[in-house]
Amino acid sequence: MRLEIICQDRLGITQDVLDILVTHEIDLRGIEIDPAGKIFLNFPNIEFADFQHLMPQIRRIDGIDDVKTTPFMPGEREKNQISAILRTLPDPVFSIDTKGQVLMCNEAVTSGLEMSFTEIEGVEIADLVKGFNFGRWMESKNPEHQTAKVKFIQQDYLADVLPIFVPDGDNNPIMAGAVVILKSELRLGQQFSAFHQPETDSFERFITASSAMRKTVKEAKQVADLDAPILIFGETGTGKEMIARACHQASRRSGGEFLALNCASLPDSVAETELFGYAAGAYNQPEGKAGLLELAKGGTLLLDEIADMSTQLQAKLLRVLEDGEFRRVGDNKPVEVDVRFVCTTCRDLGQLVEEGRFRKELYYRLNVLSLMMPSLKERRADIVPLAETFILQHSGKLGRRPAKLSKSCVEYLQQYPWPGNVRQLQNALYRALSLLDGNEITKEDIQLPNCAPSVTYIDENFEGTLDEEVKKFEKDLLRRLYPSYPSTRQLAKKLGLSHTAIANKLREYGINKGTVKF
Repeated sequence: MRLEIICQDRLGITQDVLDILVTHEIDLRGIEIDPAGKIFLNFPNIEFADFQHLMPQIRRIDGIDDVKTTPFMPGEREKNQISAILRTLPDPVFSIDTKGQVLMCNEAVTSGLEMSFTEIEGVEIADLVKGFNFGRWMESKNPEHQTAKVKFIQQDYLADVLPIFVPDGDNNPIMAGAVVILKSELRLGQQFSAFHQPETDSFERFITASSAMRKTVKEAKQVADLDAPILIFGETGTGKEMIARACHQASRRSGGEFLALNCASLPDSVAETELFGYAAGAYNQPEGKAGLLELAKGGTLLLDEIADMSTQLQAKLLRVLEDGEFRRVGDNKPVEVDVRFVCTTCRDLGQLVEEGRFRKELYYRLNVLSLMMPSLKERRADIVPLAETFILQHSGKLGRRPAKLSKSCVEYLQQYPWPGNVRQLQNALYRALSLLDGNEITKEDIQLPNCAPSVTYIDENFEGTLDEEVKKFEKDLLRRLYPSYPSTRQLAKKLGLSHTAIANKLREYGINKGTVKF
């Protein structure tokens, strides 16, 4: 039971109330005094029926205006309000004492560490958050708000360290501890982007914690506003279409259409009419139809998986690039082309050219500006930020509170090889969130096929001699290394061979800047 006593400001009035409680051996567990003229008492072991006979005695005390029950103490309400705020905050928050020991933390901390609050309570903050000397800061003469880059669960955070002071009459306030708030790079990026919303950058949606992705985005920004074709290489699911669209939005053609043709999903005849359109009367149709080359006028045309385009359609596309015009199917009237071509492929076009499966002239026409989308295993630093982004997106669609990644789940995501790249990560997290009961995603919630790395370089059923297979492997290795070491001296140093030996091997295998993608 809790009481609210409304009273006048009189010296000793609180003592008079306490004397009544002592006389009747009432177990008082809490007392709060409001300067506005209220005294709050907490008797958790007393029922109202057992106490009501004492209320008239309290009312008869000089200066007492009223006595009534209250559902909660002001301090309890404040504590519950703070707890509610902490629970809903997505950022990890700690409260520490002057020795740096954890007094309180929120669910973002407990779920991230996969520990209960009782296990974390009393632990030194320095054992959990690395990169900031909390002890030295506490011992300084006048501790002030500090911001520092720290590590928490092997991830980078920006820490706001805020001192807590308790008033001490007319003297200087006394330091009682601190609150530590951690913000991830993703959260800071989202807040910064929201602050600058009117000036959106078409490339800001990309997570670029890894050097490989930073390099790709930097190069994409440099070529975006040029009008020459762009050829984008990358494994399936790496985001080739996404960066193609970003290049369009950052170009002078952003006011035009961004249209796409998937060369792998359509039969040759359908792809041709989709690309060029057809005239009235063709295919027994009374009206003609504009193709993507016309509909994308003034904009960008994406040719997705260009390696799967038939040789017949390759020849027609080459003619378009050379002449700057085309004709609808069933029509001899030329139509001027005013589009920027962007092509994507997950295959080695240079190799296909050597094998005669892709037209060499078309390859040179398209490979003017090139971008390489790194695979997810080449951008490990981006995996957790990407996962957090997808969790926020999917949670909004599913109408649920964003979940947290457990420590074991973070380690699992970073170690998995991701053959399906970013698309596979996104789909895996959507499934996990859809079936999740709690508010934490664990390793067991992520269902992915077993992808143990293979160490087999040669097919066990190969035909030919050992020397032939070794040469195949040697050629493939040189083709992979050449873009990173484009001079024979650099490549020779990398492989521990002489400059002459490397030059001869490159010449033997036909590896040069014209046949290898960069």
